[in-house]
Amino acid sequence: MNFYLKAFQQEEISREFRITGSINRYPGGLKLLYELIGPLNKITIPPVSFKPKRMDRLWEGTCFEFFLNIRGFDAYWEFNLSPSGDWNVYRFNGYREGIHEEQAFIEFPFRVQGSPGALKVILEFDTEKIIPPDQTVDAAVSAVLRSLNGRTTYWALAHHGMAPDFHRKDGFLIKL
Repeated sequence: MNFYLKAFQQEEISREFRITGSINRYPGGLKLLYELIGPLNKITIPPVSFKPKRMDRLWEGTCFEFFLNIRGFDAYWEFNLSPSGDWNVYRFNGYREGIHEEQAFIEFPFRVQGSPGALKVILEFDTEKIIPPDQTVDAAVSAVLRSLNGRTTYWALAHHGMAPDFHRKDGFLIKL
């Protein structure tokens, strides 16, 4: 399934970028591709880490995120992918409550490919570590771009509410 992310607020920096991609579930796994197109020299992109690691607060900088929820359950997972290669996976018991690092993943390798005006993040992983194969999954895809002047823009499939909130279940629009 292909997706196109929209900025929460239209401002100069958000009008210069486009974030698209695809997400596909297959037996035992999930493949996700983000493609960021625009003047990359206007946003902060952390340097590539030669030893990518689990890190907190990646969403405070440029970060690609997605969320998975087994349909009918309150619990869900948040995945954070930094262009540096650093990552984290959190499990929530309910809407923004009961957060803890998901221990099913001790590493979370993904690829980042950069070229002038484009950045791709490519991820493929085993979903059976957290989701039984016969369960229907709802997904949300999002991103955070931090400009060089410190402004942050929030990107998602849809925005509901007065402030950007990637955790809202009405934003989990992709059925897998």
